[in-house]
Amino acid sequence: MSLSAVNSNMSLNSLQSSSALTASNQKKIASGSQYSSAGDNAAAYAILTRMYSNIGTVSQANTNTQTMNSLLSTASGAMDSSIDALGSLQEKILQAANGTNSPSDIKAIQKEIDQTVSQLDDNAGVTYNGKSLLTGSQSLTLAGDQGYQNISLSDMSAKGLGLVDSNGKSTLDLSSPSGLKKALDTVNSALDTALSQQTSIGATQQGLSYASANYTTQEENATSSASVIGDTNIAKQMMQLSSSQTQQQLALFG
Repeated sequence: MSLSAVNSNMSLNSLQSSSALTASNQKKIASGSQYSSAGDNAAAYAILTRMYSNIGTVSQANTNTQTMNSLLSTASGAMDSSIDALGSLQEKILQAANGTNSPSDIKAIQKEIDQTVSQLDDNAGVTYNGKSLLTGSQSLTLAGDQGYQNISLSDMSAKGLGLVDSNGKSTLDLSSPSGLKKALDTVNSALDTALSQQTSIGATQQGLSYASANYTTQEENATSSASVIGDTNIAKQMMQLSSSQTQQQLALFG
C-alpha cells in the first residue's frame, strides 16, 4: 500500500472518530444528560433510568397523598357541620324537656329537630369527585410507593347515627319524659360517634401531611443525586465540542 493510501485511511479514520465525538458532544448538550442512551454508558444509563423511575413513583405517591388529604378536608368540613347540628339537637331536646312548654311548643321544637336531622343527611351526602363521602358507601384506598392504605369513613347519615329507623322515621320522641330521656341518650351517642369519626379523619390527615413532607424530601434528594450523576456539565461539554470540531476540520482538510 502506498504512503498516500495510508495517509488517506488515517485521515478518514480521524474524520470518523472526530465526527462521532462531535455528534456525542452535541447530543449531550442538547439533551442535558451525559447518558441519554445505553450506548453512552450502559451501566450508568441503567442506574440513572432506574433513579428517574423511582423519582416518578415518589412524585405520584405524593400527589395521591395530597389529593386524599384534600378529600378528607371536604369530609371534615361536613363533619364539623354535623357536630354542630348534633349539639343543636341536644339543646332542643333539653328545651323540650322543660316543664313550661305547651303542646304547641313541643310540636314546634319537634319540627326544628326534624329539620336538623334532615341536615345531617345533607352533610353525609357531601361529595368529592363524584364520591359520596359520609354515607358508608365508599371504600377509599390510598396508593403509595410502598403499597396501599385503606381509609375508612363511616355512615354519618341520620340513619347511620341512629336518629331515624330503617323506615326513615325519627327515633327522637318528645312526647313523654321517658321519650325525652331516650332521645337525649340517642343524640349523645350520635355525637360521640361523630366526634370519633372526626378525630379519626384529623389523625389520618396529620399522617398524610407528614407523608407528603417525607415524599417531597425524598424527591428533592433523589433528583439532586440524579442530577449529579447524569446532568451534562455544559461548560466542559462545550470545550470538548469545540475541540472535536477542530479535530474534525483538521481531519477533513489536513
